[in-house]
Amino acid sequence: MKLKIAYIYDAVYPWVKGGAEKRIYELSRRLSSRGHEIHCYGMKWWPDEEEVFMDGVHLHGICRPMPLYIQGRRSLKQAAYFALRVLSIQADYDVIDCQNFPYLSCFSARIRCGPNSDKLIITWHEVWGDYWRNYLGKLGIAGQAVERAAAGLSKRNIAVSERTKRDLEELGARAVRVVPNGIDWKAIDRVPSSAEQSDIVCVGRLVDHKNIDLLIRAIGRIREELPDVKAKIIGDGPEATRLKSLVQELGLDKNVQFCGFLEDYNEAIAIMKSSRVFASTSSREGFGMAALEANACGLPVVTITHKMNAVSDLVTKETGVVCEIDQEALAEGLCRMLQSSDALRGRCREMARMYDWELICDRAEKAYAETEL
Repeated sequence: MKLKIAYIYDAVYPWVKGGAEKRIYELSRRLSSRGHEIHCYGMKWWPDEEEVFMDGVHLHGICRPMPLYIQGRRSLKQAAYFALRVLSIQADYDVIDCQNFPYLSCFSARIRCGPNSDKLIITWHEVWGDYWRNYLGKLGIAGQAVERAAAGLSKRNIAVSERTKRDLEELGARAVRVVPNGIDWKAIDRVPSSAEQSDIVCVGRLVDHKNIDLLIRAIGRIREELPDVKAKIIGDGPEATRLKSLVQELGLDKNVQFCGFLEDYNEAIAIMKSSRVFASTSSREGFGMAALEANACGLPVVTITHKMNAVSDLVTKETGVVCEIDQEALAEGLCRMLQSSDALRGRCREMARMYDWELICDRAEKAYAETEL
């Protein structure tokens, strides 16, 4: 059965790069190649026409682009403006897949569906729960209330990880199907390794919850045993200046290299392929696509224990290690994986292959075809 499917999310790949944007991009073009009619509604990040046709997908710019973040937090004004514009969507669809964040558009999508609420699927990338209070202070109570209300909007919910599914069910959401994010296995496999080797690599936005400072301190501890240890940090963000100062303070200039944000995705993959271990120290990850990409490059993953870190659900004793949020524990885990990286390379690649986007697309297609998850 061929379906007419609409995705709703304010940010659109490749103009905005992130996990949710990449997921929609990868699924939509694959579903289009299978004969489905795919439309994506977001802010108009591109020039010229409001509607463009790219990679077999109709892209609709339903409003002018606005900054997604204000002082490091998602803009409420932007979220409200986009949600208002979602109400203007006119075409009829078999499935409307609305991403849960930033929530207000989920309520607009529900209104847009009218009495036929079975058309609406909400895809959940994270459930914040109590974290709302850390994020918004006293206003976090309102954030929690909105999140809980969103969990009851549809009988059809998709979670990108088992952890998110458990958290969503605790909010009272009905039957939740897991359709994880994926990787382009063949594309990763074609990328050659970088000529410059490193021991440890980390990829991610340099923000507080990524705990890059913990990684830097752990590298300082590792250097006591391995003076020539080399680490590369790929990414940029508001914590960049502080983290670079920490490297200088600890005298790790020769051990830690900041690569900045890399526009060329293949360059990041090449660096991972020339490394030995991937470090994921974030305390909040809805899925952890970078960790899977590292596995596909043959790297074991070292991550931390935290109730909001879904990367820890991806790691097994054959593909990495999960340690406590402590620099000594992290240093020990990294050293252990450095010693075992060659032996684990094949198993890491084998596990990552199960998340190839074509297989994930099979699961999404099945979920969309069902009248109720």
